[in-house]
Amino acid sequence: MRDVLDALRTGSRFLVASHASPDGDAIGAMAAMGHLLKALGKEAVLYNVSGLPEHLAWLPMPGPVHAELPRDLASGGFDWIVALDCGDDRRAGKALQQAMAERPTLVIDHHIDNPRWGRVNWVETDRSSTCEMVAVLTDALGVELSGPLGQAVYLGVATDTGHFRFENASPRSMELAARLARLGLDVAGINERIENQWSLARFRLWSEVLGGLSLSFGGQLGVIRITSDQLSRLGATAADTDGLTNFVLRIRGCRVALSLREDGEGSVKLSLRSVAGVNIQPVAAAFGGGGHKGAAGATLEGGIGEIEPRVVEALSGVLGS
Repeated sequence: MRDVLDALRTGSRFLVASHASPDGDAIGAMAAMGHLLKALGKEAVLYNVSGLPEHLAWLPMPGPVHAELPRDLASGGFDWIVALDCGDDRRAGKALQQAMAERPTLVIDHHIDNPRWGRVNWVETDRSSTCEMVAVLTDALGVELSGPLGQAVYLGVATDTGHFRFENASPRSMELAARLARLGLDVAGINERIENQWSLARFRLWSEVLGGLSLSFGGQLGVIRITSDQLSRLGATAADTDGLTNFVLRIRGCRVALSLREDGEGSVKLSLRSVAGVNIQPVAAAFGGGGHKGAAGATLEGGIGEIEPRVVEALSGVLGS
């Protein structure tokens, strides 16, 4: 962590980025880092190839979220690229992946399979979220965890722990949330904003997708499928699928949830979620992806019809054939 602190102290201009199809931790970490850098008198430019999801647009950001890279990045206009919550360099999108190969990059992440590709890497796999790690940096740099910075940190911690329901929720993460509340965070208000931001299109998408649920392995595995046609017909986006896979685990006896979403021409994004004690990360890794023990994913070439049986077969080793 010392090298990260040195870079943040000595640098002047930072490109702050997080992974494509960002969740609450990715957006929260990006916002928190931006607020932290501004408090230190630095310049922070925010980048995410997918932009800012509509359901997280309520979060006070330290600046606009750009979906295109700044023109002066290649010419050395930034001291550092800060890659947040990216399990590997591919997660940030092809354009930034190429830029990170050429420019000094700080990697701050908590995924267990992170290959540590940056010039400086701080990876702590026992952290609940990348936002929790940004909170540690904030303390070390003498900035108070209140206001918009505190809101951003809470967003990531709360969403990545399933509001402290998942296995990665720890006394440390709960103590951080309590501390944010003592510093003035409106916990009830921010939880309402996190949860109650659905569009009608998202509501209808969830209804239709969950209606097609199938169970196997004696009800231990729940599988849902999301097609490009559903998204376009219902006016929904990929961001509207966030949380769908986790929801399947609410079924009594379901230990692993699998969602398969058509992702552009000829590829499928698979997401895996599991209950405590069931490690699905190796399954995702076998298909070129990764993540955490209880939350992982990958992107595969092909169609849902051909990919689903391959993934289900791989899960037989986890659930028993």
